[in-house]
Amino acid sequence: MKTLLFACAATLTTFGALAQQTPQDSTDVEKLDEVLVQSVRVDADSPITYSNLSKDEINERNLGQDLPILLNYLPSVVTTSDAGAGVGYTGFRVRGTGNRGINVTINGIPYNDAESLGTFFVNLQDFSSSIQSVQLQRGVGTSTNGAGAFGASLNILTDAATLEAYAEVNASGGSFDTRRANVKFGTGLINDHFTFSGRLSAIKSDGYVDRASSDLKSYYLQGEYRNEKTLLKAVVFGGHEVTYQSWNGIDAQTLATDRTYNPIGFQYDDDGNFEGFYDNQVDDYKQDHVQLHWNQKYGGGWSTQLSLNYTMGRGFFEEYVDSWYYANVNFSSDATFDFIGWEPYEVDGELQTDTDLIRRRWLDNRYYVANLTTNYKSNAIDFDAGVFGSMYSGDHYGEITWARYFAQDEEAGYRYYFGTADKNEFTTFAKATWRINDMWSVFGDLQGRFISYETDGINSDIDEFIIDENYSFFNPKAGLTLTLNEENKIYASYARANREPSRTDFENGNPVPETLNDFELGYRFTKERARIFANLYFMDYRDQLVLTGAIDDVGAPIRQNSGSSYRLGLEVEAGFQLGRKFAITPNIALSTNKNRDFFFQRDGELQNLGNTNISFSPEIIAGNRLDFFPVQNLRLSLLSKYVGEQFLGNIDAESSKLDAYFINDFNVQYDLKNIGFAKQITLTALVNNIFSETYVSNGYFFTYDDDFSNPGTVTTIEGTGYYPQAKINFLIGATVRF
Repeated sequence: MKTLLFACAATLTTFGALAQQTPQDSTDVEKLDEVLVQSVRVDADSPITYSNLSKDEINERNLGQDLPILLNYLPSVVTTSDAGAGVGYTGFRVRGTGNRGINVTINGIPYNDAESLGTFFVNLQDFSSSIQSVQLQRGVGTSTNGAGAFGASLNILTDAATLEAYAEVNASGGSFDTRRANVKFGTGLINDHFTFSGRLSAIKSDGYVDRASSDLKSYYLQGEYRNEKTLLKAVVFGGHEVTYQSWNGIDAQTLATDRTYNPIGFQYDDDGNFEGFYDNQVDDYKQDHVQLHWNQKYGGGWSTQLSLNYTMGRGFFEEYVDSWYYANVNFSSDATFDFIGWEPYEVDGELQTDTDLIRRRWLDNRYYVANLTTNYKSNAIDFDAGVFGSMYSGDHYGEITWARYFAQDEEAGYRYYFGTADKNEFTTFAKATWRINDMWSVFGDLQGRFISYETDGINSDIDEFIIDENYSFFNPKAGLTLTLNEENKIYASYARANREPSRTDFENGNPVPETLNDFELGYRFTKERARIFANLYFMDYRDQLVLTGAIDDVGAPIRQNSGSSYRLGLEVEAGFQLGRKFAITPNIALSTNKNRDFFFQRDGELQNLGNTNISFSPEIIAGNRLDFFPVQNLRLSLLSKYVGEQFLGNIDAESSKLDAYFINDFNVQYDLKNIGFAKQITLTALVNNIFSETYVSNGYFFTYDDDFSNPGTVTTIEGTGYYPQAKINFLIGATVRF
């Protein structure tokens, strides 16, 4: 059975009415809302490689796990969870590229953090419950807003308005004391023009890993005014997350003996006796978004869209800094008075130079966006042009909230470092699709990005951190689509992307921007009961910022420029409806991912290792979804995922190899309709990892030079850490719609 499932790997797409719930929104309403993403999305006639997920497909497994976990069965996607159960800090990679290389937009507004370039889905608590659809473009894709896509772009369209009033209650729970509850409402169309809707959510989970708990609260509100030619939409959403830190992973020995162990939060007495773990070693962050969208249609096929955004984020992660541990195990100066900026003084006749303490490292930031686009559409031409501007400002600072020994004249709230950051961006683009005739269409896309990034002050390592950089990027794209007939299309495209380094890259070295030239060749076959999409890609990089495998002191991956590198792959996804009761949707991705002439300092000597494997880039990613509809309104689904072995570093060290894994999930959904007090009740059950596979989806790899053990020689020492994922676990839920 496993061999059969391995041969077929899956997307979440199924076919026809068998896989779709009856929509509450009219097609016209959904299309009207789609103008919010028309400048960043593509369709079946575009020479861009992509996959779509609809609202219904998302809801089939939406029981409280984060959005990256719901994307797991799309082609070339690998997901992971720090807490091991899909709630809290989660992430995903596409074609081996992590979250700092994946552009994410919400209604066309960038979601990637402007400084770190990363996406923190823990701050989109239960956001999957307010999504209309998502599109994942693999490769560079079309021009988008924000930092360039280096492996993929994910654009999210939030809920469309409903024509009819409704209320909805969702509740779910399961393993690791995971619980989710939300309420949703919609007013329907008021006076033929207005609609209002919203959601309140709460999610809690203890996590699979010890103490890796999550406490997530969120809200979503929107209001619309619409007529035949105008759409005005205001969207306000945000939330508060408190997650116990679990970003340090565990070593191989602990993985074998106690795979749920969490090493964060040590507390020791003065003699080095272990006393337990600090109970508030948490990440605590609030984020709020305000979006305003105005779409106006004019005569002759013209329309414009103006979007404004304000994002406010503020929060900290709290740490217990144990002076004995940092002096004797971690060998860090973080607990010393010198690091904090205090003068030593005598306590009971003894000179005090260090102290146990509790610190909070804060980020307080603001992000402003204005985006204006114009569109012209006719039978032959689809043209978009626009300008995008953003301003980011952030304060980074550290506070000591408690210390065993405070410096004289100091008290709780003392700031031991402070720094500022400002990043401004201006982007302009123009793109068009020209349908030459019934067979041929050409696509062109030109984008210019202009960025300034400045920092000042001191960073968390108590180092002066001053950056003053300006970047100008030109990103051209072109493609050709050949329509053989209604069922068969062939496309080819070229796209260039340039991307600036992140704050973390600067903290770990002197990075330069990275450049990608992406070549795609694809084929699409579509019929009523069958489809096959296949594409070849060649992604040629200059100065790619690849993950070294190491992580910093807050679990963030460390990257470095790798010189010349490439990714070459084949992706195939398909779907077949087999009679009235079965559907199968497989996909598979095969790739080779190489650093060319990779240099590495080993045993005190700089060595050319030749072509090495790029970190976190498995050569095989595959899976399958098999749907069975035994009776009306009941669907049983078996979802399978295989991820081949991968290296956690770039030097092909055996100790850095992460084993392949094969997991299976079982999903059941049953609809009860028109039962009196409710319009519909949907019952859902999800059993994850039904064969209880013991697997690891993520890890880290580090090296350091040891010149103490054998004086006069330098030996490179290797170390590996792992993030174990949960064995068999379950979630069950009910949705009641009134």
